[in-house]
Amino acid sequence: MQRGFTMATALRFCFVLALISVWVSTRANPNGPLQPGYYLWTCPKAEAIISAGVQRAVAQEARMAASLLRLHFHDCFVNGCDGSVLLDDTPTFEGEKTAAPNNNSIRGFQVIDAIKEELESACPGHVSCADILAVAARDSVVLTGGPSWEVQLGRRDSLTASKADANNSIVSPTSDISALIENFKDVGLTEKDLVALSGAHTIGNARCRTFSSRLMGVEPDGTLQTEYLTSLQQVCTQGFVINNDTLPSLDLETPVTFDNQYYANLRSGEGLLKSDQLLYSNGTETTRELVEFYMKGQQEFFEQFKESMVKMGNIKPLTGTSGEIRRNCKSINSQSTA
Repeated sequence: MQRGFTMATALRFCFVLALISVWVSTRANPNGPLQPGYYLWTCPKAEAIISAGVQRAVAQEARMAASLLRLHFHDCFVNGCDGSVLLDDTPTFEGEKTAAPNNNSIRGFQVIDAIKEELESACPGHVSCADILAVAARDSVVLTGGPSWEVQLGRRDSLTASKADANNSIVSPTSDISALIENFKDVGLTEKDLVALSGAHTIGNARCRTFSSRLMGVEPDGTLQTEYLTSLQQVCTQGFVINNDTLPSLDLETPVTFDNQYYANLRSGEGLLKSDQLLYSNGTETTRELVEFYMKGQQEFFEQFKESMVKMGNIKPLTGTSGEIRRNCKSINSQSTA
């Protein structure tokens, strides 16, 4: 009897030690790198709540998956993954929403706001807006047929945003290959990351104004396949006037499926944006070889995409006591009425 009691006590003690070990592993070094399971104790349903919100949004509008993925990209490339892209303008700063690369372009804010409201109800003050963006991006990829990965968490939210920094940090769809490579290099990403992350354009749409320069003039862009050029001219123009807000699919073949068709499109001259097509037509030897590699192997593309997304998600995150956990993703806590 005593022995049974002792063994039971020992087992319970070991279980408690195991729980403490997990807690320490997710909480030690709060200023250190991001890690999976960050909300295991403070908000155990966090990822499930985010996933459910993304599922509802994508079920209502398939395009929303690409929009949420893009929000995470545009957040991370401007001063790090800190939720700054979500902030409205204030008397003290002009936010990133109206920057040239974002204005009438990035969307999905209402989806993030709805998820944040649900998280604040379940576990107030714990889950950052920056982390919502990171998980929503992953879930958007999964819902459209792409790979899943373990999202590293623990980001905090910025106290400011910068329209000027967004204008300077987000690469233009008309950029040349050297500008693209330099833009990625500035945030610690390689040519391999560039080509893999560009594969996100296997889903989503782009306004005609973002590539209209390829269609017009005496000599339209020669890297465009002839029939594809003609079809885009028909979609995007009325006479000699560009319909700027028409939204062709980035991937003509499988527009709402996350796959490697994007790379086949580049090889055949059917990359919608100049910054996509030049990875193959006017790229470096490395970018061209990677386009061929991912075109031939979807699993290889998926594996590198996962790795590059984790890497991008680690661009200058705020951790520890830096920043804050916003109550409302649109405003910092000192100005929030939520």
